[in-house]
Amino acid sequence: MGKPLAGKRIVIAGSRKTDEMSTLIEKQGGISVVRPLQGTVFLADKQVEPDLRRFVQEGADWVIFTTGIGTETLLDLAGKLGIRDRFLSVIRQAKVASRGYKTYSALKKLDIKPVAVDEDGTTRGLVRSLEDQDFSGKRVMVQLHGETAPTLIKFLEDRGASILQLLPYQHIAPERQTVETLCQELLGHKVDAVCFTTAIQVRSLFDFAKEQGYINDLLHCFKEKTLAAAVGKVTAEALTEEGVERLVVPENERMGAMIIEISRYYENHLESK
Repeated sequence: MGKPLAGKRIVIAGSRKTDEMSTLIEKQGGISVVRPLQGTVFLADKQVEPDLRRFVQEGADWVIFTTGIGTETLLDLAGKLGIRDRFLSVIRQAKVASRGYKTYSALKKLDIKPVAVDEDGTTRGLVRSLEDQDFSGKRVMVQLHGETAPTLIKFLEDRGASILQLLPYQHIAPERQTVETLCQELLGHKVDAVCFTTAIQVRSLFDFAKEQGYINDLLHCFKEKTLAAAVGKVTAEALTEEGVERLVVPENERMGAMIIEISRYYENHLESK
């Protein structure tokens, strides 16, 4: 039996572990193409400081944490600014919501118990857990991780909340030429699958396509020709939010498992023909 990815061009949208992923793709007979859709991440301590101080001074009715590392980084920054105790005090006086098990673990270490937690690690899951709450006129601090959470922010705005967003980490955009190249390859039907490893990569591609006016063509491409693969639920959620309906997600959120899932998809595809 031939290899399931024989002759398939598989794009890797990440910038980490690309050699390992390329090897896995090639072992399955595929051709790996690296198109990093994620620029570098940096600690935006100077940028976030004014908002962090404002949060400590004004307090909040609700505090929503979306990543474990972001939660810990804000705590570290508060320590460096000499406001750690006040920062924790403000959080303890507010209602707390948490997305993801790493975030929950970070809060547990601080002896903070969230009143709302997602069931599945996604922003949609978090929103579902908040649907019964009253946000009208409430001050809500949302900790983000280098990208906006459009579903969550819209949900809060629609319910009349006043939102302060804290981004301890920010992203420098990927090389514009790289995104343009991938868009042209997709529109030219030269790509069989794209492996996305973060939500940021999804936003980079789709924001560029919207800006250039070919978002509908791109969505058609993912519907008819190119398979979208997400490493886990959060990345899959970003693809769904952008309108991608056909995608594969491994049960085990690992890059190797994602490649196996793509192979399985093409094996099943061949069998059904």
